[in-house]
Amino acid sequence: MLDTKIFNNTKRAFVLKSKKDLNRSIFIFRLMNIPFLVPISIFVAKIALKLHLPIEWLIKKTIFEQFCGGETQKECLPLIKLMYSKKVYSVLDYSVEGKSEEAEFDKATQAKVDIIKFTAQQKEIPFAVAKPTGLGRFKIWEKVSQNITLNDSEKHEWKRIKKRLKHLCQTAVDYDTKLMFDAEESWMQDAADDLIEDMMKIFNKEKAIIFNTIQCYRWDRLRYVKDIHARAQRENFKLGFKVVRGAYMEKENFRAKRKGYPTPICEDKEASDVNFNAVMCYCIDNIDDISIFIGTHNEVSSYMALQLMEQKGLKLDDDRIWFGQLYGMSDHISYNLGSECSNAIKLLPFGPVRDAVPYLFRRAQENSSVQGQSSRELSLLLEEKKRRAGQYVKRVN
Repeated sequence: MLDTKIFNNTKRAFVLKSKKDLNRSIFIFRLMNIPFLVPISIFVAKIALKLHLPIEWLIKKTIFEQFCGGETQKECLPLIKLMYSKKVYSVLDYSVEGKSEEAEFDKATQAKVDIIKFTAQQKEIPFAVAKPTGLGRFKIWEKVSQNITLNDSEKHEWKRIKKRLKHLCQTAVDYDTKLMFDAEESWMQDAADDLIEDMMKIFNKEKAIIFNTIQCYRWDRLRYVKDIHARAQRENFKLGFKVVRGAYMEKENFRAKRKGYPTPICEDKEASDVNFNAVMCYCIDNIDDISIFIGTHNEVSSYMALQLMEQKGLKLDDDRIWFGQLYGMSDHISYNLGSECSNAIKLLPFGPVRDAVPYLFRRAQENSSVQGQSSRELSLLLEEKKRRAGQYVKRVN
């Protein structure tokens, strides 16, 4: 029988945090708990970086060390092995965004290939991850999604994008490493969905190697999952999904309003939660066909998944079901799941500090805007600090 308080153990949750780490995390989440400070801080940091002021050291010692594993794969290894000692796996994510040149996309593709090969050598890293717009210009993805005719130059770009993506998938299969593709804005996602489905048809014949991401704040995603599941059953291939709530809500709603079309986003957070849980449960109910990476910082959804697994007689370490959280967040979920021998995993971003800045700013904005997220993180950190202080007093006495 599952313990209903499985996620309340802060001793296990923050077992890897030193006193210094704990205090740094408390400081950062206190700042994020004051919403108006986040956009001001980001604005000031952007100006400082543009003027080449020496603030990278400050970023590295604060928000970078909170949300990133290091600047290189090698630099991340000690942390990866330390987390694994507590039964928490890792996914390396090269957090460099916003590129636009073909040479940069080729370089990013090779970096992903290297990560897949590196991942295959590490028992602590079962997945690799890639971002579709890291393989080619957003505009090309957008045009293909909207069935806009490409000119000759753009057709060549699209061919190169498809070649890069297939190369990553083939490498993942060759090295027997699961590969997840991130989801992005809805107006480019159809092209990504179609292309990744094609890769699943080719490479997921025996098991799920290629995974797509389902953003469940989109109200149409349950229908999409059911439709692709029907196609997979007819055409005899396996599905792999990373299921998340989503990351571009404000941008999606703003664009829909500006362009005058119905928003693809659920009407509120409660509706998103219902949609997420429905998609998650559908995947687990069809686990023989669908492998799932449950990407959530929500305790209720995590517990619901555990309950459903228990009801279906599935082992906690079933390789078709994974629970993932971002590094620097929701340790109370990751480490408590790990201690119960479930497949707990941390998404561990890495990259040069300056290149990782867009990712870091997004983390700060999302923690500030998601209702209760930074407050929950802060309360748990403070509870652990209080627990440690109590332990110290007992030892002294």
